[in-house]
This record gives sequence, C-alpha cells and structure tokens, in this order.
Amino acid sequence: MTNLSINLNKVALLRNSRSFGIPSVIKAAYTCIQAGAHGITVHPRPDARHIKSEDVYELAKMLTVEFNIEGNPSSQFLKIIRDVKPTQCTLVPDAPNAFTSDHGWNLVTNGFWLKPIIQELKELGIRVSLFLDTDLNQIKLAKEIGADRIELYTEPYATAFRNNEVKSVFQKYQQAANKAQEMGLGVNAGHDLNLHNLEKFCSIPNILEVSIGHALIADAIELGLFNAVKEYLKIISPN
Repeated sequence: MTNLSINLNKVALLRNSRSFGIPSVIKAAYTCIQAGAHGITVHPRPDARHIKSEDVYELAKMLTVEFNIEGNPSSQFLKIIRDVKPTQCTLVPDAPNAFTSDHGWNLVTNGFWLKPIIQELKELGIRVSLFLDTDLNQIKLAKEIGADRIELYTEPYATAFRNNEVKSVFQKYQQAANKAQEMGLGVNAGHDLNLHNLEKFCSIPNILEVSIGHALIADAIELGLFNAVKEYLKIISPN
C-alpha cells in the first residue's frame, strides 16, 4: 500500500500573502486527515516564505497521522526536528535561496557529515529519509550512512510524462526503487506528481509513500481540498 502525505507549503504561501491567517494551515491539515490522508508534510525554509516554525509546532500538537518534515539540516532546522520529533525527517539538499527542491543529495561529498545527523535523528526515534535522484551509487551510499528510506525526486519523471517520453525515464525509477528495496531501504517519492502521472508511477511495486503538495492544492481550487485528497486516494488505493 502507498501512503499519501499532503504537503501544506502552498496553503501557507497563500496565507502569507495577507496578515490575518487565511487560509489556515491547521484547518487544512484537519481537512486532509478527515478525507483520509495518511500523513502531513511540511518543508520549513530559512526565509519562512511558506511554512513557518510556529506552524510546525502547532501541527505537531494536533496531528493524528504521520508527520513528515523536510529540509536541509541546518542548525535552525535540526532544532525544530529535535523539539517536534516527527514520524519522519526527509533531508533535502536545498540551498537557502532555492526556489524549490530540484536535485537529490550527492552523498560522495555530503555523506560524511550527514551520517552523524542521521544517527542522532534515529536515536530520537525519527525515521530518516534522504532525497535522491535515481543514481544507483547514491542509493548504495544512502544505505551505508544509515538512512531508513529514500525519497526519489520525481520531477524528471513528471517532465517526461508531460512530453510523452516517459518510457526510458520510468525504467530508471523502476531500477532505483528495486535497488533500494533489495538493500533494505524503504522507497518514498515526490515532486510534481499529480492526478495524471501518479497511477503509472505507483505501478512500481512497494512505493511506501508519495508526498504531494503543489498539484493537489491546485486541484483543490476546483474540487475543494477534501475532494482533491479523495481523488488522489482513489489512485493509490483503488480498492
């Protein structure tokens, strides 16, 4: 079974364009949970342009589903993680001024300093996932430095799907997922997955979780948030 974790960053981005708290990130989380979402994802960035640190703490108080917090492990980010102790922490190699996540870790150059961070988070009882491309060597290194899961960066898949050139790219994701699973790593996925491309991607066996934000929130403008979540759940849990 594939779990659906809803990324609420875009709800916070819209809220931040005004000063009176509408729309509410907390109310959005409640709606997603009521619709059947298995988890909530947030990605607090240093400039707080969408999710703010106070959102993370408030969500931690009310969530009855898995909480996944994404981000580059800066000192500020790690303080939040230590305080909140989410179900899962997804480490992402974002630069402070990154527009959005656009590549996975290079663990050849970053693995040595990520390893003790991963160890500490696991000792706190937090599942650790690393944001990766489909490079098989990076997956091998992720296992070596102690990650529990990887999250495959799916923008290249989404782009290939839009361009009707998905076959060879999809094979890379299949191979990457298979390699990770053979090594005992769980496999998550996220970035630009939507109602059109999600079904094919989830035909890869044993994808544990997909994290979806931008497309789902965009669909919610037409469908309503509750109904949008239901539409995504139909795809990943058709029975």
